[in-house]
Amino acid sequence: MINSLLSADLRADFCDMAVCVPSVYLPQVNALIQGSGNARLRLGAQDVSAHEKGAYTGEVSVSMLKEFGVSFVIVGHSERRQFHHETDQLVAIKAERALNAGLTPIVCVGETQQERESGLTEVIVKRQLAAVIHLVGHCGSEIVVAYEPVWAIGTGLTATPEQAQSVHAVLRAQLKAAASTGAERIRILYGGSMNAANAQSLLCQPDIDGGLIGGASLKASDFLAIVGSA
Repeated sequence: MINSLLSADLRADFCDMAVCVPSVYLPQVNALIQGSGNARLRLGAQDVSAHEKGAYTGEVSVSMLKEFGVSFVIVGHSERRQFHHETDQLVAIKAERALNAGLTPIVCVGETQQERESGLTEVIVKRQLAAVIHLVGHCGSEIVVAYEPVWAIGTGLTATPEQAQSVHAVLRAQLKAAASTGAERIRILYGGSMNAANAQSLLCQPDIDGGLIGGASLKASDFLAIVGSA
């Protein structure tokens, strides 16, 4: 899959691309990217330790990630929040660790089906993002935000372009209210089962700047089709 991406025509200067792989594959993928000379594809990690250093067996710190050319790191993915019980505060600490090390955190926020049906979508996503904004302060303009509705991940359901845009607009307004400068540079990605078929309709929304691609990223042709839509 990586080789297919590296051999494809990825010369478009308007589209940034990264692959976020499990930590055990970082050295291999980094070597492939560096060996190809393809500067369009960048490397990301799927998680990072909240600890900068110390005896925390099994944890992967920001300094370890930097050794393998990582540029991005996902923090607060819905599966980490659900299955590893990560709190808003822990996600914020991870984002801060990444920023302090010169990495770009992709901060995930999103609501469950029950929360959506209870009319709590805006409350939930704003609370999750507020924890990060409060901790990282003036560095907030350096993050990437990803809205991933939990009810649309691996379920076959996808938010309509209008539903996704509505939440993205809320997040955009929150970022602008919190940052005196630089908020306009923050990219907000949609991460709820974006695929080759729906990418164009989602990406044409004014506040959807890109996608955090899940299952569709495992097949090079589908991922490249989404890139084409962007």
